[in-house]
Amino acid sequence: MSRKEEKTNVMRILDQKKIEYKSYNYLQTGAVNGMEVAEALDEDPGMVFKTLVTVGKSKTNYVFVVPVNKELNLTGYVHGGCSPIGMKKQFSTTIDRSAENYGRIIFSAGKIGYQVEVSLEDLEKVIRYQLDEITE
Repeated sequence: MSRKEEKTNVMRILDQKKIEYKSYNYLQTGAVNGMEVAEALDEDPGMVFKTLVTVGKSKTNYVFVVPVNKELNLTGYVHGGCSPIGMKKQFSTTIDRSAENYGRIIFSAGKIGYQVEVSLEDLEKVIRYQLDEITE
């Protein structure tokens, strides 16, 4: 391939921390929602996660990372290219416990059309998070 792959800020952070990851680009597929992204990547929808950023009544931001085939029982989240890595501030982040069923999870690389695959062990080197059962 003669063209260099575009790097997102998330990928640059992972490189800087020497975290092994696999990157995906699905721009040419037309995929819009999480289930379409999982299909475009030919991956199990339970392994492909979406990042939801919410604002509580206290005006505190919370980040939830959930499988694309599940729903978070909350409203008021921001849509579009969110990643748990590379936010301007470190927010409380909760990843659905189902992530433990996979050696690695796939999530947004911080830009629509790009995803990264990282192990939970390596993700813990980049962000603080807790695991909990947060989906329906």
